[in-house]
Amino acid sequence: MKLKWFALLVCTVTAMSLQAQEGGPVKWMTFEEAVAKAKVEKRKLFIDVYTDWCGWCKVMDKNTFSDPIIAKLLNEKFYPVKLDAEQTADIVFNGTTFKFVPYGNKGTHQLAAALLNNQLSYPTVTVVGNDFSFVHPIPGYQKPADLHPILTFYAEDFQSKGANASEEFKKTYKSPYTTVPVTNGSGK
Repeated sequence: MKLKWFALLVCTVTAMSLQAQEGGPVKWMTFEEAVAKAKVEKRKLFIDVYTDWCGWCKVMDKNTFSDPIIAKLLNEKFYPVKLDAEQTADIVFNGTTFKFVPYGNKGTHQLAAALLNNQLSYPTVTVVGNDFSFVHPIPGYQKPADLHPILTFYAEDFQSKGANASEEFKKTYKSPYTTVPVTNGSGK
């Protein structure tokens, strides 16, 4: 019996260690915390705009944000924020107070609407420039392999590299999710 507990303990510690090495879970913060940190150490904000009732938001939490590669990239290159599009608490940003606007049985927070350019669909992730100069909403469920190039594009500031930035990015981007096909040695 003691041997089983010891084996379980070793497995748990090993799993936690591997997760820590890969970047661990995303270290989500509030919008206000992210803005305050961005004023001290410049980084873009990555904002996951979600609702409690959104099924695909939950799938994205489970499959995408739990991915160690995505978590590491978000934690190291962005200030990751979870923003409930239906939260009722006011948020003050750049001298403006954003409020919850009720309608029907629910409502929408004004900041969520602003970040999504009034195109309210969930999930939508948004990248905000480190000087708050741009907002780029990306609607829909994103698998890790789909989100990684988007995050890398912004993390490496390709959005500021001119008209051909997207083409240049495509030439240099290497996905950690692709595998090299196995051949039988004949090149076929």
